[in-house]
Amino acid sequence: MKIARRAVLGATLAAPALASTAIAQDWPTRPVRCIIPYPPGGPTDLVGRVVAHRAQQDLGQPLVIDNRAGASGTIGAGEVARAAPDGQTFLMNASIHVIIPHLRSLPFDALNDFVPVTNMALVPLVALVNPNLPVRSLQELADYARANPGRISYASSSIGAAQHLAGEMFKQIAGVDMVHVPYRGAGPAIQDLIAGNVQVMFDSVPAGASAVRQGLLRPLAATAPRRIAAYPDVPSTAEAGFPDLVISTWYGIWAPARTPMPIVERMQQAVAVAVQDDEVKSRLATLGADPVAESPAEFAAFCRSEYEKFGQIVRTANIRIE
Repeated sequence: MKIARRAVLGATLAAPALASTAIAQDWPTRPVRCIIPYPPGGPTDLVGRVVAHRAQQDLGQPLVIDNRAGASGTIGAGEVARAAPDGQTFLMNASIHVIIPHLRSLPFDALNDFVPVTNMALVPLVALVNPNLPVRSLQELADYARANPGRISYASSSIGAAQHLAGEMFKQIAGVDMVHVPYRGAGPAIQDLIAGNVQVMFDSVPAGASAVRQGLLRPLAATAPRRIAAYPDVPSTAEAGFPDLVISTWYGIWAPARTPMPIVERMQQAVAVAVQDDEVKSRLATLGADPVAESPAEFAAFCRSEYEKFGQIVRTANIRIE
């Protein structure tokens, strides 16, 4: 009798695992919805569509992009958090996913209500200044800002964006006082930087690349551990004497919590194949993005690390949005 009961108990415990494996082996059997919580045409949308177009070839089913914009990405993210964990709904979002919880209350838990699948691409930022500002290095910028407290303004594409937090991070590390001026998008911010209405901006490579080529803006450093291909003559922040000033915008994929891990791993594998495709890499390069496809475990650790880092910046700067 004991042996029989053990056999029944073992079969009962094994059933969910076997069912999960069976689902993953067949998955996907129909189109999969990928929610991007921003309007079409933005950087998250562009990266997501490029990767999805190639990944679906490996999966054998369409990855259907569904733009659900609003509330700094939280409307679309909330829909994914509430979705069934059956592999039919995924979230494609930017690093704001682990920033926004520190800025406002949310109807979901950005870490625990999702399963990290993988990151798709990473975009380092570049410290840009108006050429009229008498600085040619990040250290000179720090010295000048220290000598002129509150007289230098730095722009960002919005409150709480990586560009904003990069400026705050620089202020905290360098011990300087600069005034933040948020804009609605990188375009208007870059134009005011060129005009001299603001003096500094930490932004992605594509946003200011044309102005840099024309000599309208001066790059000081890339916020990365090493130099970036777009600006091989520009030092990294580590080389510039600010090794802790490493920050980027990045783009990842999440599934609803309790999505079977074999499905998560299958999606990650398809993305890994996609970002190694020459055409995909070329199209990502035009966005200033480096392809990435970490394992779910690696991406989960990265999300937690970024969550903690951004949280510390936000708390120190006392940033809040309503």
